[in-house]
Amino acid sequence: MDIGSCLARNARRHPDKWALTCEGRSYTYGQFNREVNRLANGLQALGVQKGEKVALMMQNSDTFAISFFAAAKLGAVLVPVNFRLTSGEVRYILEHSDTSLVVCDAEYGDLIEEARPAAVKQVIVAGVPTVSGHLAYQQVLSENEQEPDAVVHERDDLEILYTSGTTGRPKGAVFDHHRILQVGVKMMALVGLQPNDRLLHLAPLFHSAQLNLLLLPGFFLGASHVIHRHFHPLEALKAMQEHKITFFFGVPTMYTYFLQVPNREQFDLSSVSRCAYGAAPMAPELVKQSMALFGTDQFYNFCGLTEGGPGGICLTPEDHKTKLGASGTAIFHTEARVVDDLDEDVPPGKVGELVLRGETMMKEYYKNPQATAETMRNGWLHTGDLAVIDENGYITLVDRKKDMIISGGENVYSVEVEQVLYAHPGVLEAAVIGVPHDVWGEMVAAVIVPKPGQTITLEELQSFCRKSLASYKIPRAMFLAEQLPRNASGKILKYKLREEWREHAGKSVS
Repeated sequence: MDIGSCLARNARRHPDKWALTCEGRSYTYGQFNREVNRLANGLQALGVQKGEKVALMMQNSDTFAISFFAAAKLGAVLVPVNFRLTSGEVRYILEHSDTSLVVCDAEYGDLIEEARPAAVKQVIVAGVPTVSGHLAYQQVLSENEQEPDAVVHERDDLEILYTSGTTGRPKGAVFDHHRILQVGVKMMALVGLQPNDRLLHLAPLFHSAQLNLLLLPGFFLGASHVIHRHFHPLEALKAMQEHKITFFFGVPTMYTYFLQVPNREQFDLSSVSRCAYGAAPMAPELVKQSMALFGTDQFYNFCGLTEGGPGGICLTPEDHKTKLGASGTAIFHTEARVVDDLDEDVPPGKVGELVLRGETMMKEYYKNPQATAETMRNGWLHTGDLAVIDENGYITLVDRKKDMIISGGENVYSVEVEQVLYAHPGVLEAAVIGVPHDVWGEMVAAVIVPKPGQTITLEELQSFCRKSLASYKIPRAMFLAEQLPRNASGKILKYKLREEWREHAGKSVS
């Protein structure tokens, strides 16, 4: 059992079944598998071997899906890259992951070349290459539509998903085929994912949730997929109606925008039997309004993390009736606990750290045994999330040990942003916090202590950050302070900053 053989098996079982539609291009399972094989054989002709790292820096597309499966069939290890990152951030990931080949959209060709480490032997561009030496995707495709000559096992590595840490340096979570197939099994058990489901992909496919929870399990089952390159609420509602989507997952921001579409009630969304949300907190009132829009109370709250597959806890539709606002309980074949610093279970109502155990948890952090040992202890994945558990076993997240901010479904780590802010010539001290936002869930805010005699504006700070940070990491609000609150050890008390500034954040992005 591996990802590639599951696709091939479905192509043999029902070759004429609708597999995927993207920007007017549609494929049956037979057609999609042949396209995957053409690329896999083309990559093999370029010298791609089992175990090599293949990075994908692409927006959502059929080409992304084809490229992922093609590399997987060769036993290569996929490294999805956030297309919002700067060249410096991309270079670190390519270098650290030992990537030897990159597949990217044409618009990222120049950035990849700028970030390209010596180990990257070739760059393949979906579209017209803008850099001399880059290969066009079409010219790599082989005429051979047969299964590639490669042996892939269930315990072979499949992907490395990079997620930032408190040091600001991303860490690569390694998953093999078995772990990701187990994610699919859990989705079948949890939400009843079936071969007749029709799935709409709006969130970026480089994200663990959209990729591992929906795209790969959907192909594993033989479901049908609609992929949108960009999220546009009106176009998404049209697609749900046109393609009779049955199951939808989105970050809370998407549901917020759906509710802003003027004629939203005119769309026939009756085919959508289940909805799920995750990647950021979703206010109970927003959940209720979304239930009314879709005409169903079958909503699931997924609460996990990249290192979990993703996997963790879930609030089921039944639980939404009595526990709305809670994060949930452990999902199928996963264990969850809330523990103290000695890894002992905390009593109900006391704050502790959420830890998880199950077959979807990551294998390790790539080339980082120290971080692996710190995170995976005695078989339990330590999430860094602070939580409470009630008498009935329901868990609610209350904070994050690492001060991570989740803005519009994107993870932002404060230390990484602070390191950039401290490089500004006018900044004496800086602390980055998340403040509530009615659209993004949280907004990145910087609390700045200027150097004596210095004046700093938000626009100036954003311009400075733009040189080093992806757009979603740049502070959207700035608060000036005379000093930062600290404890006896000199550590900044960020919870005090959040309490002080949360009411001053405003309602819209600057």
